[in-house]
Amino acid sequence: MTRFGLLLTSNGFASQSLASALHFAKTSVQMGHSIEHIFLYQDAVYCASADNDLPADEPDLSAELAYFCQQHHIPLLFCVTAAEKRGVVTAVKQPKHGYVAAGLAEFAMRQTNIDKLIQF
Repeated sequence: MTRFGLLLTSNGFASQSLASALHFAKTSVQMGHSIEHIFLYQDAVYCASADNDLPADEPDLSAELAYFCQQHHIPLLFCVTAAEKRGVVTAVKQPKHGYVAAGLAEFAMRQTNIDKLIQF
């Protein structure tokens, strides 16, 4: 059984990265592997925004990811500095439910608990 950490760096609404990461996570868990954490960095932090307004015919993959992580007790973290820099979170704007603010130091410390880091 492999313990994975996932790192997302691309905007999930402008690329396939979020869908690919979600598919990878679901498949890994089904195959008996574990996802120890998912960390959103750089433009991927846009997925943590509670202000995303998608067309009715588009799936909300960021909400689906949060739900999946809650079901499987996977920490779903986003870089608070990158999110503040992009206006995703502020003193009055909170992240989407299920997303937890973290720093790069916490991300670095979590790398000791995994076998492989996969970047999307």
